[in-house]
Amino acid sequence: MIRIEGLTKTFRRHNVLDGLSLAIAEGDRVALVGANGAGKTTLIRCLLGEYTFEGTLLIDGRSPRRERCEVLAGIGFVPQLPPPLKMPVGELVRYAASVSSTARDAITDVLARLGLDLQQVASKPFVKLSGGQKQKILAAIALGRDCRMLILDEPTANLDPAARKVLFDLLAARPERPMLISSHRLEEVVGLVNRVIELDRGQVVLDERIAAIGSLAARHACHIVTTRAEPAFASAMREWGLTASAHGLGWHGSIAAADRLRFLAVLTRFGGLIASLRIDGEEEAVDQANGAPLVIDRESAHAAFDTG
Repeated sequence: MIRIEGLTKTFRRHNVLDGLSLAIAEGDRVALVGANGAGKTTLIRCLLGEYTFEGTLLIDGRSPRRERCEVLAGIGFVPQLPPPLKMPVGELVRYAASVSSTARDAITDVLARLGLDLQQVASKPFVKLSGGQKQKILAAIALGRDCRMLILDEPTANLDPAARKVLFDLLAARPERPMLISSHRLEEVVGLVNRVIELDRGQVVLDERIAAIGSLAARHACHIVTTRAEPAFASAMREWGLTASAHGLGWHGSIAAADRLRFLAVLTRFGGLIASLRIDGEEEAVDQANGAPLVIDRESAHAAFDTG
C-alpha cells in the first residue's frame, strides 16, 4: 500500500528524514512513535504530498506529489496543529462533505459523539474556536468519510478524557481500515495497532509487529469497589461511562480494549481509594500474560498503583 525507499528531507542542511525506507501493507495499523524532532510529522507531510523530497514514496502506486488529489481522496487525515481557517464551521463541514462525497450527517454524527453540537458553533470562524473544539471538528471530518486509510498526527491533542475515549472507540470499531497514528506515547495507542515503527533522527530504529490486546473492537467489563465515596473519583468514572452502585462505593461498566492502559493510568491517581478492581472481557477474559482476567484486591491495588 505504501512503499518508501531512501526518503530524505532536508531543512537548512539538516536531514530531518535520512534515507528512510519502509513498507506498510494493507492490514497494517501502525503506531509511529519517537521523540520530538524524530521526523514523524515530516514523514506524514511527505505522505500527504506537502513536501518535495529525495527518494521514492508511493501510495497505492501513486506519487503524493504528482497525483496529490487522487492520493488524498483516499486518506482521512487529522493534523497535530489545526490550520488557521477563517471560514465559519458550518461552511467548513459542508465543504469537507462535498469534496469527499460524504453525507454531511455522517460528519455531524461523529461530531456529536465527540461531544460537540455543530449548531452551537456553525456560525463561528474555525480559527476562533478552542483547541479542543478544533480537534473534534477535524477528527469528525476524517472519521465521518469512507476513506481508504487513516493518518492521524497526535489526534488526541487538546481533547478532554470523554472525547479521547470516544475517538479510540471509533478507531477500534474499524479494525479493517489501515491506519498510521503518530504519538509520543506508545501506551496511548497500543490497543489499536498491530505494528510499531519508531523513528530517531529521521531513520527507522525499531519496526516490530505486536500482538493485539484482544479484539480491537472488544470491550472489557470493569468492576471497582472503593473504600469511601470521593467526588473527584466519581467524576472521573462517569467520564469513562461507569455507573455507581446504590451505596456509591461500587462502580461497573465497560472499557474499550484500546483504552485499557489509559484507564489504568487514570486509576493510578486514586490508588488509595480502591478496595478491589476487576477487569475482564465481556466475551472472554483478556490478560496480556496468561489470558486470565485482571483482578486486583485491596493489598495488590496499593502495590500496583504505588500508593504505599
